[in-house]
Amino acid sequence: MRYTAPLVLLLGLATLGSPVWAQAPMPAPGPAPPAAGPAYVVTFLETGAPSAAKAAAQLHKLAAASRGEDGNVGFVALRESGRPGRFALIEAWRDKAALSAHDAAAKAIDAKLRPLLVSPPDRRPCVGLDVAAPAAGAAASVYVVTHVDVIPPAKDEAIGLVKQLAADSRKDSGVGRFDVLQQASRANHLFLVEAWRDRTARDSHVMADHSRAFRAKLLPLQGALYDERVYESVR
Repeated sequence: MRYTAPLVLLLGLATLGSPVWAQAPMPAPGPAPPAAGPAYVVTFLETGAPSAAKAAAQLHKLAAASRGEDGNVGFVALRESGRPGRFALIEAWRDKAALSAHDAAAKAIDAKLRPLLVSPPDRRPCVGLDVAAPAAGAAASVYVVTHVDVIPPAKDEAIGLVKQLAADSRKDSGVGRFDVLQQASRANHLFLVEAWRDRTARDSHVMADHSRAFRAKLLPLQGALYDERVYESVR
């Protein structure tokens, strides 16, 4: 998908004339700080409409096999709502060694999948910036993966904002998961990975006071459009 457990997922608005754009030269966005423990990956894939069903079947098989591997702590395959040819994979592994072993085991399925894709998979290894256990007994039907891209000088401020959003959102009705991942190679690229009971719960969250306050504060820090995509599980 240009689609990433616990579940998971994944997305920025640019404000013209904002003071942050006046800072030059802009420092290069360094890698995220090294992290021991769980390793996460968010992958986006896209296929043409005629191949969407075949790709979905391969991804369903990949997700089921991956969840049975040693060291896996979550793997979900998602399909974008209204865009049947766009997918996302959200992976969580005990450590980097378990992830490396999985990558070797997944090559056979990957070889069958690649001919169906518009472009190679867009794979983003991540660290868990703010990850919590899924809500007990939560059954999710709506998933959201959002790529938040902020300008490098605003990275630390943005991290504070997304962490606060996660803490507030985990109290919302119908939430199953709300996690923040940070791209390992670009510390100013963050992914919000959400799971909701249904569309009504998710829509209520979008218009909650804390969600709207977050978007208003994030707006002047963004380096790209706020890329929020809604998904359902691949079946």
